[in-house]
Order: sequence, then structure tokens, then C-alpha cells
Amino acid sequence: MKNRSGGLVYSTEQGKMCPECRNPVDQCTCGQPSRPAGDGVVRVSRETKGRKGKGVTLITGIPLDDKELKAFAKVLKAKCGTGGTIKDGVVEIQGDHRDLLVPLLQQKGWTVKKAGG
Repeated sequence: MKNRSGGLVYSTEQGKMCPECRNPVDQCTCGQPSRPAGDGVVRVSRETKGRKGKGVTLITGIPLDDKELKAFAKVLKAKCGTGGTIKDGVVEIQGDHRDLLVPLLQQKGWTVKKAGG
């Protein structure tokens, strides 16, 4: 068992505190795996592998943290009018929407490339 010196668990100014990193709970970085930094290029590709022939559009390399990525993916799904998910920092949107998504991503100021076929 680790010997801990204890820590602040609540602050009247900031609310609940993480005992590990001693940051406020909403800013805690203990349990969040950090994604490796990419090469600065957002790639949009289409994939059908393992989906019984159904295609999905994959967006990789978006330089946002998990909370911002989730909110941004919701906006993209609404623009496409379809569902999707986020897996390991990769946004998956149902259907082939590459032509619609590339300009939307470029408006954010990111370098965007179509990848794959």
C-alpha cells in the first residue's frame, strides 16, 4: 500500500479536489490518457472494414482535448444529419461524408487531407 500524506479533497473556492494531482475535479488530468501529438494534419478517410459493408467516415488528428472533441463531433454529426461516435480520439461518422466535412474542418483553420480511397 502506498504511503500518502493526504491531500486537500474540498476547497470552498474551487469545490471538490482530486487527491492525486490536487487540481479541481473538472481540471483533473490523472485518469485521462494523453493522446500523442500528431503531425498537425487532420485526415478524413472512409472505411468499411469490419462493418459488414457499411461505410463510415473517419476523422483523425483533430487537435482538441476529449471534452472539446466530443462537442465538435456532435456538431459534425448534426451537419451530416447522421450518427457517429468517438473512439480513441478518432471521430467516426456514419456514411460517406468526406466532401461535406473537408470544408467544415478547413474553416477551423486546420490543414485537412483526404486519406485513403
